[in-house]
Formats: sequence, C-alpha cells, structure tokens
Amino acid sequence: MSSCVQYPAVGCVVEYFDANALQIAIVLEEVSGKLRLMLPNRRETKLAANRVLPWIGAPVAGFASMSRDDMVKVLEAARGKRAQLGAGMDAIALWELVQGEVDKAQAVFFAELVDSSPDVDAVAATGHALLACRTHFRFVPPNFEIYNAETVARREEEKKKQEEREKFIGQAAPFLRLLYTVASHRAELPPQDKWPEESVQARLEEMLRKQMIEPDASGTVWQTLVKGLNDEPLLPLRLLLAWGKLEPHYNYWLDKAGYAPGDDWWHRQEAAARALADNPNIARLEPLDLPFVSIDGDSTEDIDDAFYLEGHEDGSMTLTLALACPALDWPFGSKFDALVRDRGTSVYLPEGDYHMLPGFLGTDALSLRAGNTRPALVFRQDIDRDGRPKDLCTFEVRRVCLADNLRYRKCQEVLDGTAGEDNPALAHAAMLGLAAEFSRRRQAYRISCGAVVLNKLEPHIALEGEGSDVKVDLVPGKPASEAQNMVAEMMILASASAADWAVNKRVPIIFRTQSADIPQKYAGVWDDPVLMTEIMHCMVPSILETQPRKHAALGLSCYAPMTSPLRRYADLVNEAQILSFLADGTPRFAQKELDDLLLVLHMALDGAGQIQRFRPRYWKLLFFAQQGEERWWHGIVTEENDTQFSVALPEYDIFLRGRKKLFDERTVPGSRVVLRIGRVNPLYNEMQILEVLPEEAMPQQADYMDDFGVDENTATGEE
Repeated sequence: MSSCVQYPAVGCVVEYFDANALQIAIVLEEVSGKLRLMLPNRRETKLAANRVLPWIGAPVAGFASMSRDDMVKVLEAARGKRAQLGAGMDAIALWELVQGEVDKAQAVFFAELVDSSPDVDAVAATGHALLACRTHFRFVPPNFEIYNAETVARREEEKKKQEEREKFIGQAAPFLRLLYTVASHRAELPPQDKWPEESVQARLEEMLRKQMIEPDASGTVWQTLVKGLNDEPLLPLRLLLAWGKLEPHYNYWLDKAGYAPGDDWWHRQEAAARALADNPNIARLEPLDLPFVSIDGDSTEDIDDAFYLEGHEDGSMTLTLALACPALDWPFGSKFDALVRDRGTSVYLPEGDYHMLPGFLGTDALSLRAGNTRPALVFRQDIDRDGRPKDLCTFEVRRVCLADNLRYRKCQEVLDGTAGEDNPALAHAAMLGLAAEFSRRRQAYRISCGAVVLNKLEPHIALEGEGSDVKVDLVPGKPASEAQNMVAEMMILASASAADWAVNKRVPIIFRTQSADIPQKYAGVWDDPVLMTEIMHCMVPSILETQPRKHAALGLSCYAPMTSPLRRYADLVNEAQILSFLADGTPRFAQKELDDLLLVLHMALDGAGQIQRFRPRYWKLLFFAQQGEERWWHGIVTEENDTQFSVALPEYDIFLRGRKKLFDERTVPGSRVVLRIGRVNPLYNEMQILEVLPEEAMPQQADYMDDFGVDENTATGEE
C-alpha cells in the first residue's frame, strides 16, 4: 500500500499545474477547500484544493516547528527524489501491462505494479511519467485513461509530426527572419554552414515556392514563421530571391499560371507529340497549287497563316488563306492534349518566346515553311469593291506549298518603293499592292460598322546582359505599318467570316465577343492619347464564349478566332470543329462539350494573360528605374479627377497618376508636360511622378532630353 493521503492538510507536500508547468508546494493553511501554499522560492500562493494532483503525502513530521528554510529543504528533497525515480520509469512498459485489461486507473495503481508499497514520491514519479506519455495515457483527474493500440498508433504519428513541425519551425523561423533582413538590404546572406540542416532547407524552399504561387493558401506553420513580419503577397518571392534560390528578375508569373517555360514540358507525352510530326493524313489530301506567301515579324518562327489575293475587273477581290492544320490529326482527350490545353496560348516576352506547341511541331513540322508541303485548312472569301463580304466563305482541306515566307519590314519597303534588288518581297509586289488596297477597304468598311481602331504605340523592349547585370533598352514605339495592317485585316475577315459560317451551318464554335456600347462618334482611327483614354472608358474586355454576339471594337456582328491554331488553343478547337463538319457533317464537340472545355481553358488563358500583361511591364519599369530620377520625360495629360491627373507617355505605352498639387494650375487634359519619375519598384508595379512642369516652361530641357534620344512626342505613365 502507498503512503498517500486523500485530502491535503497543513504540512502536506502537494503538486499542481500552473500555466502547464508542474509545481511543488507545501500546505501552510487549509480553510474550507482553500489552500495557502509556499513554493520552493518562498513565495506564497492560494489554490483551490480540487486543483491538487492525486498524490498527496502525509503531513511532514515536525512541520509546526519548521522554519521556512526547513520547508524549502523538504520541497527540494521531494522534487529531487521524484525526478530521480521518474528518470527510470518506463510508462510504455506500464501501458503494455495494463492495455486491454483496464480502461482507467489512478497513479497509485500503476506505482503498485512496480512496488507493492510505494511511497508518495514513487507515486508522484509514476504520475509524472504517465503525464509525459500523452500518446498512451490521458489524465482525467483523478484517473489516467488508457488508450487502445489503434489510438496509440495514431497519436504516436501525430506526435512525430508535431515534433518535426517544432523542429522545422525552430530552425526555419530564425533563418527566414535572416532572409528578410537580407531582402531588406540590412544584412548579407551568411555562408551555407550557417544555414539550417538540408531537410529543413528543402521544406522551407518548397513552402516559399508554394506561397509564392498561392499567397492565400497559407497554413498555420507559415503564419507562425512570418509572425511579426510584413506578410505581403510578394514576401515569399523576395525571400527566395534573397536566398539565391531564384535568379534576379525571376518571372514568377509563369509559376502562378502553371506555365512551363522552355521546350521540354511535353516529353512526358513524347510519343503522342512525335506522331503529329509525320502529318499521317497528308497523302490523301489534294494539292492546291497557289503561290501563297506568309508575312510575319522578323523573329516569328511559327508560321500558321499565308495568303493569296486576287483582284477582279469589277473591283471585287478574293482572299484565299492557307492555315496550318494541327487539328487534322490532333489527339483530343489525350494527356498530350491536356498539356497543350493547360498552356492555352503561346506567350511572347522580351526575354524569349514560349510556344503553345512543342518547338519541333509549332515551328517546324506543322509550320507553313516555304518549300515544304503541309496540310492546310483553306479559307476563301469574296469581298466587293466596298470591302463587304459576298456570300458565305468556303473551307476545304488541301495540301499546300508556300512560295515565300516574307517579313513585315521587307514588305513595307516594297510598299514604300524603297526595296533593294535583293528584297525577296519584290517578287510579290503586285499582290502586296493589292493587299494594301484590300486592307484600306476592309478597315473603312469596319469603321462604317462602328469599328474603333486605337493606334497605341507599343515600344520594343531589348535586354542586354544576364541576371543582376541585365540592362533594359526601351525603344519608343511606332505606328503599325501598312504591311502589318493588311495581314491584320485578313485575319479579322477570316475570323468574322468563319463565325458567320458557323452560325449559318449551326456548328458550335468558340466566339470572341465584346458587348460594349461604344458611341458611333468613336468609330474611326485614333492616335490622340486624350481621345483614346476617353474611348477606353467605353470599352470592356473581350471574352471567349460559345454564343455568337457582337465584337464592338472590331465592328463585327460575331467573330470566331481560327487563324492561329499553332499559337492559340481556342483557334485549334475551332479548326477542329470546321474540319469535322467538312468531313461528315458533324462537329467534333457538341455545344455542352464546348462549354465544359471553355471552363478549363479560361483558367489557362487567365494565367497566360497575366504573364503577357505584367512581364513586359516589369521590364518597362526596370528601364525607368535604370534611367534614374534626374531624367525628364515628355508627357501628355489625358484626364483628371478631383485629386489627380493622369499622364500618358504614348511612345512607351505607360500611364501615370500624380497628385494635382504637383501640376501647374492651368493644366487640363491635353496639356503637354515634362516630368521626373522616381520611386520605381518593378516587382511591385509601382512608380511615381516626382516633379512636373509645363512643357513650355523649360525649353532648355528639350536639348537635355534629346541627348538621351527622346523626341518631343515621348510620354510616360501607368496602366
């Protein structure tokens, strides 16, 4: 039997929990269930008797005559003995003895399994061991509940995870704070031997990358790590950059969109991809012997459209397009198809192009390279002398061989009459001249239908160097050339005619719509920044949907993109719908299937759209940051509100807002100003106007700006 007593009296040594810590004390006084206790540090406290743990020793002999020093010695001796006994206590062995035999018991029961007559210190030591073994026992005063084997296994796994979590936080939290000081330029990254152990590093890097992609998906561990820090959305990115896990100027928008850069993302489905390269059905296609030519930018490698244009005596024209035909053998529903669909579109950035299709397909096997026979979806449409389409367009599947792959610059030289004898576009001068006339007629016709053409000047962004040494050159943009406009008008006509054809044939197809109510007064071609800003307020973004609706800005009753099947998945699907209908009168996808496909495609296109919008803007802002805050820029005020003016730099396609107090009191929309720009943070898409002057107020600055190669029409701003 043990020497424990049931109720604490004066002189008894007791234990209790305070703030989850085990305390030992001696009872000085007991009144109606209230105890006055003395602790080993000689402090006194009050405690309800029911909070005392159920191992209470008999009153200490001679307590009445004890000094406080004597009481402290008693407590220290008891605490030491219990610690010594507890060190040799095996709680799991006790669990194994009783598991399955009893459900619960007091500490004295377990102590008696070891010693038939345990003293109070032995019972207390046993209680301590059971309290520490939370995977096997649960303390519900005065008893310890005994977990079964299944519960023990589960709790041991939870304990292991908790220990790993605490270990991770213990090492990761201080290191993360160190990275924060490095990112804030207040410290340097220490050598690797000062970093956490490798397993902690790996988990921390994985967590940072996940948070960079999904900042709203943070868990409790992340919240613990960043407690006290400025937990803003780009913090994980900044920490990874400071750690050196990402190269300077890292394009994290690719990660957020799940868009794999490079050209090895398709290797998991290499067999399916390679099967498309052979164009297995090309042999059964009839040839079409027309001298098609393509016109693209100097860097374009994926050639997916070419044209042949004929003029007739009555002033009408016939446009024939040869469109690359990946849909002819496309494995819809396959894993390879899903990979391509999840990319959604090609992305063109200053640092390089990321193609929707593997390079060997999009820029080689399926690309309309001159001199190579390729399958093609052939589109044909007649227009009258006013640019109006005549009847429905027609489609057929043929094999073609292009006469030439031309470039905008060379074609424009022919149109301008400045082409040298070695210009390959000279051989097609007559058709290029006809195409320029086609473009003028078509644009005039669309404007008569309400089309709005905004001549935004998109600058050329050139990068030199690598990593932190990269330098940005921003070449002011120029209006689209006549060669570019005529190709654009051909593609617009084809997509509009395809939409009309699909509606007439009742073929489900993907339309691009813009249901904005644009006043008729805005129909036309505009290049004035103030008017363009005003017009933009009437616009809404275009969307993809399966219902035919108008595209207001293009001046079209409906529009179905289908001319870039190598670059855009929606065009690939539309081409498949047309091909399937031509083959057997049945579209590849029913209306419901097309709606379901669009739900998935929209997510991919939203991500790719963010890459295409924000990444070039990052480089633009880095350019302004590298120019410094002392340089002056020409700007045009485009609009005002109660507190701010908006300023455009048209040739750089940038807009900024500035507080009115920075501007001259005579400033109105249309005013030309010069301004200094500073506090540029490309990562956060931020920059500010520091100083503004009326352009006429500082004529001496014109020479200063010309020294930097800036002409009088240069402007800046923020989207």
